[in-house]
Amino acid sequence: MAETKEPRRRGKTTETAPSPGGLPTPELLKAWRDMVLIRRFEERAGQLYGMGLIGGFCHLYIGQEAVVVGCMTALGQGDQIITSYRDHGHMLAAGMEPRGVMAELTGRAGGYSRGKGGSMHMFSAEKGFFGGHGIVGAQVSIGTGLAFANWYRANDRVSLTFFGEGASNQGQVYESFNLAALLKLPVVFVIENNRYGMGTSVDRATASKDLSKNGAPWGIVGSQVDGMDVSAVSAATREAVAACRAGNGPRLLEMMTYRYRGHSMSDPAKYRTREEVQKMRAEHDCIEGAHQALLARGVAEEELKKAEEEIRARIQDAAEFAQSSPEPEAAELYTDVLVEG
Repeated sequence: MAETKEPRRRGKTTETAPSPGGLPTPELLKAWRDMVLIRRFEERAGQLYGMGLIGGFCHLYIGQEAVVVGCMTALGQGDQIITSYRDHGHMLAAGMEPRGVMAELTGRAGGYSRGKGGSMHMFSAEKGFFGGHGIVGAQVSIGTGLAFANWYRANDRVSLTFFGEGASNQGQVYESFNLAALLKLPVVFVIENNRYGMGTSVDRATASKDLSKNGAPWGIVGSQVDGMDVSAVSAATREAVAACRAGNGPRLLEMMTYRYRGHSMSDPAKYRTREEVQKMRAEHDCIEGAHQALLARGVAEEELKKAEEEIRARIQDAAEFAQSSPEPEAAELYTDVLVEG
C-alpha cells in the first residue's frame, strides 16, 4: 500500500466574516427568507401528513431553522452536509427545490428520490446534500467518511455533519470523533440540541451537561452556540470551517435550539408544558428575531410582507405539484439497488 502523505492545504479562507452586529443586512435578509421558507414548508408538510398524503415517518424542523441556515452561510462550492431524519430544512437550505422535496414526501415520481425515499431518505449530490438518515447516529460515521475523502484528496472541502443531542450518546459518534481527531479531518460536527428526544429530555438521557465538551478526550475544540440566533450560528460555523480548511479540524458545535412540534408526527409531546413552548416562541423565535433585526436596520415591513407572500405562493405551488405528480412506476422497485463499479 502506498504511503499516505499529509494533504496539501491551499489555505482557502471562509466567506466574508459577519459584521460585529451580526450578518450584513443583505445576508441577514436572505437568511430570514430561507428560514421562513423552511417553516412554511414544514407547516404545509404537517398539514399534508394530517390529510394522509404523506406516509411513514415525518419529523418537522419548526423552531430550529436558524441552525442549518446559519451554518450554510459558512460553506462554499463543493462542501458537503449530511444529517439525520429531521432533514427537510437541510435540503431546502442546501438549495434543493421545494417541489422536489414535497413530491418525495408524498411518494411521487417527481421527488428527489423518485418517490422511493420519503421523508428520511433524500439526496442531492449536485447540492452537496448527502442525505437524511433514519438510523440514529449513522450519518456521523458517513459524514466523517466524507471528510476523510476530502482530506485524502486535499481538495480543501469541508463536511458539516449534523446530529441531535440524543444521537450524541451513540458509540459510533465517538469512534468518528477518534478518527477525525487522529487525522485532523476537515469535519464540523454540529449537535442540534433541541432538548428532547423521543419523549425524553436531554437531562434524563445523558450525564454530560455540556455536549460541546464531548470531543475533549480527543482534543476536539468545541463550543456552545445560541442556535436561535442565525448570526451567532453563522459566526461560529465560519470560525469552525476556517479551522478545518487550515488543517486544524475537526470542530464540534453544540447548537442550543428548540423544536416547537413533537419528535415526530406521532409524538404528542406531553413531556413538556404548553407554557414552555409558548415562552420559547414568544421570546426566542429565530425568525422573529431576524425580522426585528431587519426592521431595526431600516428594512421596510412592506418588503418583508411581500417576501412572505412570495414564499407562501412557492409553498402552495410545491404542494400542488406534489399532489399532481404521478406515482412511481412499479418497475422503479428494481432501480437504484445496485451500483456497478
